[in-house]
Order: sequence, then structure tokens, then C-alpha cells
Amino acid sequence: MKKFALLLSTGLVAALAYAPAASAQTEIAWWHAMDAELGKKLEEIAQGFNDSQTEYKIVPTYKGTYPETLTAAIAAFRANEQPAIVQVFEVGTGTMMAAKGAVYPVYQLMADNGEPWDPSGFLAPVTGYYSDTDGNILSMPFNSSTPIMYYNKDVFEKAGLDPNTPPKTWAELETMSRTIMESGAASCGFTSGWITWVQTENLSAIHDQPYGTLENGFGGLGTEFTFNGPVQVKHWDNLKKWADDGLFQYGGPGGGADAPPKFYAQECAIYMNSSASRAGVIANAKDFEVGFAPLPYYDDVTTDPKNSIIGGATLWTLNGKDPAVYKGVAQFYTYLSQPEVQAAWHQATGYLPITNAAYELGQSQDYYGQNPGSDIAIQQITRGTPTANSKGVRFGNLTQARAVVDEEFEAMLAGSKTAQEALDTAVERGNQILRDFEAANQ
Repeated sequence: MKKFALLLSTGLVAALAYAPAASAQTEIAWWHAMDAELGKKLEEIAQGFNDSQTEYKIVPTYKGTYPETLTAAIAAFRANEQPAIVQVFEVGTGTMMAAKGAVYPVYQLMADNGEPWDPSGFLAPVTGYYSDTDGNILSMPFNSSTPIMYYNKDVFEKAGLDPNTPPKTWAELETMSRTIMESGAASCGFTSGWITWVQTENLSAIHDQPYGTLENGFGGLGTEFTFNGPVQVKHWDNLKKWADDGLFQYGGPGGGADAPPKFYAQECAIYMNSSASRAGVIANAKDFEVGFAPLPYYDDVTTDPKNSIIGGATLWTLNGKDPAVYKGVAQFYTYLSQPEVQAAWHQATGYLPITNAAYELGQSQDYYGQNPGSDIAIQQITRGTPTANSKGVRFGNLTQARAVVDEEFEAMLAGSKTAQEALDTAVERGNQILRDFEAANQ
């Protein structure tokens, strides 16, 4: 019986090998975490590739939020039911890198399948974040973002401020916020999404301060958090002071769901969040003109602010598929890297153009001239040369560590801890999460 099954299997393989060219397309499963308008744009990209050739068919499937999609992919891999491609947010990078044997690195995939691959064509912070210690890019850059500052030009004008001169430093932001509130132009100076990503991780990078040992986790699983230094403490101290004075209004944990409405209702004059929020900000700011600017910095700490760090997600290729599938995946990644495809995605969504060519195409189209402020994120994330402190943070179980940071920030706002105590505790609790991750992945 076994011999018969083997013969049958061999016969089927042989038949498939000599099948005519008109045989069914090779389907390539792509699990992603984009719904609503972003999901529609993603599906348009898949359809564009499918229409461009006849051998392969990308089949995108929405699997929920970023954490849900990552969890689903891990479970599917254990059951040998994984997709060929999964979209994983930047917070999951450390987890994916530790998943030995599960990932087919993109640099290797492209080389194995004879597809063009030039890492220097990507924006430097993108390649820096998603590369291993040897400089090899592990996952395909797709939707990358970075936080910027949005501000209400009408409120600035009502307060007697120049609507075309946003604050560059935190000192200027404090002064302008007080002017805005005292004038009655708005009841709050600023709010922010992501206390973790924007106000702690990016704050550290911009001021060239370490977030953890071993190059912010890039150097291995033995890393430890160190974000309780003087600059981070100074900033959390200020956020507490500004919150008590009403200058700053907390937007809530995680992404800060309460922050955008405060800005849209013109309650807060300034809002800090992802560059990918641009389309939503413009759509919701119907009654006022929006300005765009880089994140502020402390000029008594640095006069040379570094690049901000990456957010968003990349596409990871998972092992366990037939060679034909990987050939199609490689061709899809080549299609995805085309300047026209990347520029259209960037301009429609607010995500960064991941390649220099896509950015240059936007410039030649006068997109940035016609859409003032749309290149702020690009200028900020490519500012200077990334350092070990500014190329990003890469820690296992970072989602859980971020939840701890949120809890300790709220404890500080409630007055039960000082900024130093809150950050010390966040580091201590976060390091236990890192040790648990290290033990599970050795």
C-alpha cells in the first residue's frame, strides 16, 4: 500500500512537472493587518501584481490587528498551515528574528530566485532597522512610518503666533502652549499618541540616548532596558508638570485613542503621532488648517537632533513552501519595490516611500510642492546618519514591555510615583520580560 502511494505520488509529481503552461496559477497567501481604506489599497497592490503576469496569484487575507496577525501566523506555522507572506509590525521584529527556522530572509530569497536586490536603494533607517548584525535585510519593507507633529494653524493665528513657525524645541513648545491657553485660542497646548513609541522611544533616539544595552537590542537576546536615564526622566518630569498645568492632555495607553479627538475638536493645538495619521488628520480637520513639523527636541541636550525611528510593518516570508511559491514571492517583492507602486502607496496612505526612487518620483511629480508638509516625515527620519541609539529598538516581547511603560506613566500622572521612580520600575519590570523571552528562545 505504501509502495502504491509512493508510485501515485511520484506519478502526480511527474504529471505536474510536464503539465502544459496553461495550468492553474500558483497561489501565494499574504496575511495582513490592514482594514478599511488601508486594506483596500493593499488589495489594489495585490491585484496590480496579479494583473501584471499570469503565473502567480497573490491572495491577501485580513487577520485582525498587528498582534492578532502575528499570533495567528505563529500558530499556523506550528500547525504547518502558515502563509507564504505575513505582515508583522516593527514591534514584532525581535520575535520574528528569534523564530529560528521559520523565516526565509528576504535578501536570501531574492538571491536564490535571481531577482534584483539593492539594499542601498531603500531609505537608510528602513534598512538599518530590519537588518541583522551583518547588514542583511531580513524582511521586505512595506508600510513604514515615523511620528511627526501636527498643529492647528488657525489656533496659532488666534493666539498671535506665526502659523508658519511651529515650535522646534520643547522650550518653544511650552512657551507657545502657555500663550495659546492664556489667549483662549485653545484649552490645551498639546496631546500625543503613543507615550511609548513617540514620547519615550523616539525621544531617546532623537537625543542619541540609549534605550537598552547591546545597541538597543540589535546585538542579541541578552539586552537590558536602560531608558531610565537623565534625558528620559527630564522629559517625563516635564510631561507630568505640563499635565498638571493643563498644557498637556494625556491621550491614553497604547496608541492613545483619546488624543486625535482632542486635536480634531480644536481642544489641543498640537498633536504628535504617526506620519501615517496624515490622511486621517486631514479628513477630520474640516474646520481648520493643519500644519506639519518635526518632533521637538531639547536644545540644552543637543543642537544636532538625530533621526526619528521607524514604525509600521514589513513583510516576512515564512519557510515551508514549494520553490514555485518562493519564486512568485520574489517576483512580487520586485513589483512592490517599483517606484510607481511605492510612490502611489506612500501618497495615498501617508506611509513613507521605502525607496529613494519612490521619493524622487514624488519630487518629480511635484507631489510635495502640492501637498505641503508631506515630506516632513522623510526629512526627519533621514536626518543625519543613524547611530546605535537612533536606528531603532529591537526587543523580544516589546508589546508587553510597552504595556508596562504605559502603566508606570499613568502611575506618575496619578502622583503615586516620581518620573525617576516610574521609569526605574518600568525598566525593572521590562527587564524581567526580556529575561523570560531570552529563556524561551535560547
